[in-house]
Amino acid sequence: MLKGSFSIYNLLNHFFLKTEQIQKVKAGSVLFQEKDSVEYVYLLLSGTVALGRVHMRGKDFILKLLNSNELIVEYQIFKSNPHYQFYAKTLADSEILAIKKDQFEEFIMNDPDAMNAFVSWLSTSYLKAQMKCQDLIMNGKKGGLYSMLIRLSNTYGVKTEEGILIDLPLTHQELANLTYGTREVIQRALKELREEDVISYDQQKFTIKNIKHLRKEVDCQNCAYEICGVN
Repeated sequence: MLKGSFSIYNLLNHFFLKTEQIQKVKAGSVLFQEKDSVEYVYLLLSGTVALGRVHMRGKDFILKLLNSNELIVEYQIFKSNPHYQFYAKTLADSEILAIKKDQFEEFIMNDPDAMNAFVSWLSTSYLKAQMKCQDLIMNGKKGGLYSMLIRLSNTYGVKTEEGILIDLPLTHQELANLTYGTREVIQRALKELREEDVISYDQQKFTIKNIKHLRKEVDCQNCAYEICGVN
């Protein structure tokens, strides 16, 4: 076993890649639906996966966007007969490693390094969720959009001459799903940002041209990237 300070992703990858085959999954594939019985946890080796829920009225909410080198554990671990809390769907062609739930739980229970790494991962995930809730509650729909654009730039941002390209295709509806707003509200807010030359939008990709404006509007605290992301 690898020793030292390693992420839970790296520890699981090192251990289970010896016995499990990498699966290639097409964009638009569903890994699991909410309320399905739990069979696997997943390592996302490459690609993009959205985790979300569908409201009883049919409204789709995206809770997380995961890119490469991520762990997908969306259930109450160590519980008898658990069910997934959210759905997981690929937004891009992806490569995953599916690990049986029982094998995953046995691994982290019996390896101290893995347990420590998993607890660290859980605590970071908790902080991310708390920060997202804070942004949406304190800043309203428009501020929630600004915050989400900042988070997307931290996770998917690529510096260009024009600004920070969010290198992930997103429709206005998908951005609305991420901010828990309606497409109409998001479209109006995005139009204002384009008119103010804060952002641009081309081929379903946003470029943030003036991120200082977004940070000022939401009183950004310049949190570490590992906290201020969409994953």
